Amino acid sequence: MYQLFIGNKNYSSWSMRPWVLMRGLGIAFEERLMPFHLNHGEGDFKRFSPTGKVPCLVHGELQVWDSLAITEYLAERHPGVWPSLVPARAWARSAACEMHSGFGNLRNECSMSVGVRIKLHRMSNALQAELQRLDALWTEGLARFGGPFLAGASFSAVDAFYAPVASRIQTYDLPLGAGARGYASMLLQHPAVAQWVDAGIRETWRDVPHEKEIMASGEVLQDLRAR
Repeated sequence: MYQLFIGNKNYSSWSMRPWVLMRGLGIAFEERLMPFHLNHGEGDFKRFSPTGKVPCLVHGELQVWDSLAITEYLAERHPGVWPSLVPARAWARSAACEMHSGFGNLRNECSMSVGVRIKLHRMSNALQAELQRLDALWTEGLARFGGPFLAGASFSAVDAFYAPVASRIQTYDLPLGAGARGYASMLLQHPAVAQWVDAGIRETWRDVPHEKEIMASGEVLQDLRAR
């Protein structure tokens, strides 16, 4: 049985990716939720993760850390992680890697929080450029492979990698074209994504560094989280 170590569902976009992927594909695992406030100087998290960070997949004696490495490990063992057709698979891997290594302004200016709704104080030119790229990327995938998911008819890893982005679009009401916004709405309704978001809203933990980032980014219009 796999063990997947994750952080808070309200904040941890990196943890969300493999969790949603495994839930969405019906890959059984034991969830090991480790709230950030329990990690004192990363020492506690290093009991299960070499980097002291989440996510980390433990499978027997093996530790697989980093969301992309976890995805590729699962792809070696389970069908459906990536699309079966070569063009779609190549595109999906490229798009997932682009998310993994890029979109830094989106991450920095729109910190992850599934349970709040925020009006940004401002939107930098760099963030606007990333949103334009995101719109173009999603539009390309949907048009090229026929939807409703980014690489075709079936949910796959590339959708899991962009699930936290769909959440950020909802949190910050980010401007995208109709097609991209429709995809984000559809992805948020996917059972695995909806389950993650619902659990994040029900969490009562608060992580001070994340809260400061979120509150500094804009005006909080709504806080849906449990008290």
